[in-house]
Amino acid sequence: MTATLLLLLKAAVGLIIFAIGMDSTAKDATHLLHRPGLLLRSVLAMYVGVPLAAFMLVKLLTLSPGVEIGLLVLAASAGAPLLPRKLLRIGDGAYIFSLVLLSSLLAIFVVPAWLSLLGPQFGKPLELGPTQVALILAKSFLLPLAAGMLLRWGLPAFAVRWSSRLIGAAGMVLTACALALLLLHWEVLLVASWGGVLALMALVAIALAIGHALGGPAPDDRTALAVACASRHIGIAVLVAASLPGPRTAVIIAVYIVASAIVCIPYLRWRRAVGAPASSTSDPTTHPGVFR
Repeated sequence: MTATLLLLLKAAVGLIIFAIGMDSTAKDATHLLHRPGLLLRSVLAMYVGVPLAAFMLVKLLTLSPGVEIGLLVLAASAGAPLLPRKLLRIGDGAYIFSLVLLSSLLAIFVVPAWLSLLGPQFGKPLELGPTQVALILAKSFLLPLAAGMLLRWGLPAFAVRWSSRLIGAAGMVLTACALALLLLHWEVLLVASWGGVLALMALVAIALAIGHALGGPAPDDRTALAVACASRHIGIAVLVAASLPGPRTAVIIAVYIVASAIVCIPYLRWRRAVGAPASSTSDPTTHPGVFR
């Protein structure tokens, strides 16, 4: 049952990425390359700031081994393919898509490096090289993304109409699978205790703060980078969890999915509220980055 739920989790991730491709163009992919300052801040936030925050939480707090390993697995599994549907309508679509693409490509090299550094914390070395990460990303990210973009090229009206609906449906599947894992392995939550759950929520909140601080002066960029930092690459995290004994780490990842939604939703509502006055005084058709 656990293996089936993990497969459904990965399938939901693939469908979300396919739908993101349906709503994106090839020009969007190079957006960050023309903004080197924002690119550097984005990389530092996602690949340095958040992993260091997770490492500090593990060192400072008294957590169960399962929660510690779960935090470190999530910290190492950088990449932002799961930016929520509401954010795609709030932020600059070109920046969001470019961030999703470049962060996932960088994960090919950064994820193995972090796993090698954090290996002693897992109790055994985790051998996940760039080739394995590249294969994961090719199957779970690049292929569905390219398929979605190809569909947009051939049927643009259909792709624009259905992309957000697919993201919404896949998001519900993702959440349902996470909740099912929690129900199936409820005893892991007893071991983790409320302290472990709060630690996972704290990591999400800290990740939001890091992205918000480094996103720069543009409100949309700050919002997008904040949520990107809080969104880890579930496909990679599940693979790492599968290499560890027992279902505990996979369940902690499921807890993180739920905790991320709980913490991110109020943040997104706040960002929409902050952006509402600006959108009421400008023409939204000429400013694609405003809140609407």
